[in-house]
Amino acid sequence: GSNVLRMSSGIQIKTKTAAQKSKICSPESQPKPSDKLNPKTIDPFHAYSQPPSAFAATYARGGIPCRLVHGSVKHKLQWECPPETVPFDPLLLTLAEGLKETKHPYTFVSKEGFKELLLVEGAAEKAIPLLPRLVPVLKAALAHVDDEVFGRGLDALVQLSAIVGPSLNDHLKLLLTNLLKRLMDKKYREKVTVALQKLEHCGGKVS
Repeated sequence: GSNVLRMSSGIQIKTKTAAQKSKICSPESQPKPSDKLNPKTIDPFHAYSQPPSAFAATYARGGIPCRLVHGSVKHKLQWECPPETVPFDPLLLTLAEGLKETKHPYTFVSKEGFKELLLVEGAAEKAIPLLPRLVPVLKAALAHVDDEVFGRGLDALVQLSAIVGPSLNDHLKLLLTNLLKRLMDKKYREKVTVALQKLEHCGGKVS
């Protein structure tokens, strides 16, 4: 039996050296396996080479005046200028756009920035005129397949409602379908129910 073993292992070694030899001699004549797998029409890296989102591009340009500061326990935002001096148009809209991001640090910056911007004095007067443009952006976050994006959109909506109160009422019907859809989802039932109660409390009846 030992003979057969020796032979077969000898063959393996031989073929290996032959393959190595041919590789060295004629790399051109042999099509690279990658050519066969990736015809030029399919770009496997396409997913990664998408242009950055508007939010990411604005952030990279320095157009968002707050940055993530890594804390040992908790991250926080650092504003380059006091948030009350920042124009809500376009920053509040840009931050709302950023709620759809799924990458760090955009996720944190948009969520926290949106919240902190709404906490400044006079936020209601600044935010109310933006509602017709802001609500469709929040709707996009609430319609997003990513659960975390939906959660951020929901939190943002509740924060907005607390600031602008009944002014949001006319716009809520735009969002209700998205909220009710998640209400059917066990995972979100409680969260959405609480959010709807808060919206109702801040704005009056949600019809």
